[in-house]
Formats: sequence, C-alpha cells, structure tokens
Amino acid sequence: MSFEWPLALIGLVVVPVLVVVYVIRERHRIDYTARFTTPGLLPNLVDSAPGWRRHLPLVVFLGALTAMIVGVARPRASVSVKREEATVIIAIDSSLSMSSRDVRPSRLVAAQNRARTFVDEMPKKFRVGVIGFSGRAYVAVPPTEERPLVYRALGSLHAGQGTALGDAVALATKIARRERDSGGRIPPTSILVISDGAQMSGRTTPEAAALQARGLHIPVYSVVVGTQDGVVTVPLAGGFQAQIRVPPDPATLRRVAQASGGKFFDTLSDTRLKQIYEKLGSRLGRRRETREIGDFFAGGSAAFLLFGGALSALWFRRVP
Repeated sequence: MSFEWPLALIGLVVVPVLVVVYVIRERHRIDYTARFTTPGLLPNLVDSAPGWRRHLPLVVFLGALTAMIVGVARPRASVSVKREEATVIIAIDSSLSMSSRDVRPSRLVAAQNRARTFVDEMPKKFRVGVIGFSGRAYVAVPPTEERPLVYRALGSLHAGQGTALGDAVALATKIARRERDSGGRIPPTSILVISDGAQMSGRTTPEAAALQARGLHIPVYSVVVGTQDGVVTVPLAGGFQAQIRVPPDPATLRRVAQASGGKFFDTLSDTRLKQIYEKLGSRLGRRRETREIGDFFAGGSAAFLLFGGALSALWFRRVP
C-alpha cells in the first residue's frame, strides 16, 4: 500500500496520546472515588459496574479516528482487475471491383453496413480503427473508443483504382504496433479485412503482410464479398463503356487468414464473425492496477462512529 499524502499519517500520533490521556484519567477517577467512599461498600450502592463495556466506545472511536486519518492520506493499493484494452482494426477494400452490384446495393456498401453492425455488437471498451484501401492503403480513423468517429470513417470510403491488400494488412499491423495499454504493452489486437480478394497493386504481398502480423500475435480475419457474376462498368474513349467481369478471389483471403493465425469467412452474413471480439476477450486476462482506496477508510470511519454512538446510547443511557 502507498499513500499520496503520506505526511497526513503524522496525525496517527494523536491516537496513542489519547490512549495515554484516557488511562491517566481513569486512574484519577478511581483515586477520586476512593476518597469519598469505601470501595468494599460500592456493590451495595450500585447494581453492577459497566466493566469492559465502559471502554468499548472509546476503542471504537479510536478505530474511527485511525481510519479517518489514513483516509486523509489517500491510500493506494495494487489490485487485480480485468483488462479491457483491446483493438480491432477494420480494413475495407474500396477498389473499383467493390462497386459491383452483384451484392446489393453494392459490394462496398454491403461491406460498410456489415462493418457497422460488427462495431455495434463489439464491447464498448474495445478500440476500433478503420483502414481503406484501393491503389494504396490509408487510415480513415486511428483506433478509438468513439463509435461516431468510426461510423463516419466507414461512410467516407469510396471506390478507386487498384487493390493494395497486402499494404492494408501491413498498415494495420504498423498501427497496432504503436498501440499501448496502460501497462505499456501492445493490447490484444485483431485485424478484420473485408474484400473481394484480388491483389492488384501495392508494395507488400498479402502473404508477407500476414506473416508480419503473425509475428506480433495479431490474427487477420478475412471476409470475401461478391459472387462469380460480378461486373463493373468502366468508361472508354469516345463515350463508350465496357463491362469487366470481377469475380472474387477467396483463395488470397484464405491464405492471409491461415498465415496469420486468423480465420476466413466466405460470406458477410456469417454469424461467426463475433468470434473475432470473443477471442480478443479471452486473451485479455487480468492485470495489476493501482487504485485509490481512501473511500473505504472514510466509509469505515463513519461506520465506527455510528456503531460507537449506538453502543453509548444503548448501554449508558440515563433513565429519568
């Protein structure tokens, strides 16, 4: 136990001083009584003496005073508490293929809606970050507990050229490395990637990024979105348009999940997605934390005073 104001403990000197004063007073009281009466005749004059009960209220009062002084010193104790720091980084593919409407209203909007639902179901103390990636990966919002910021970041994602899947996982890992809990350690972290799976650009391969995440014990959970019927329309010179088939690539996402120690999900509606934050919760464990416990001493002091006052009122009340 430690104290924020240890000098206040000097006040504890008052307790033994009061004990000495009380003992001296009791001796003087006995001597004074002996001057005016014969001790042997006292049993004929008084039904019974209070005995030890006469001293108990003082003992209770001294206990209350001690607790009060210790409480003023603001004691702090190290206690074991459940850890609540955990981080989930959501990386959403915003490449051109995600504008395909084979999943209504589009792959990208469906991914955004599923991510919002996922965040809604997550424990409120968990921090959430959002990464968007098309030709490059970028941070839409760093990990935060503020859910409105997360929702706005999800809604800000727009389709663009390219798919830097590996860069997105590498960026999420880099962000996780910077995160620290109250003990200075990297908190339990998971990465959720929602994509149609094709790696079209970027400097880091998905497999290499997955191994980086695994090295920091950060599993990557991947969800594929889209069907084999997916197409996108792109403009051509002269005002013409062309339709390009964009089938999903679940194999890449599966390899990323397996290499990192995570899991692959083949549909956005998979209810097993909750395993992501459930597994995070199982990794939290407990930690030591220093907390102020002055309130306990203050409450104990008040309880002692009430108890002592009740004893005095019951045992030594005057009968008219």
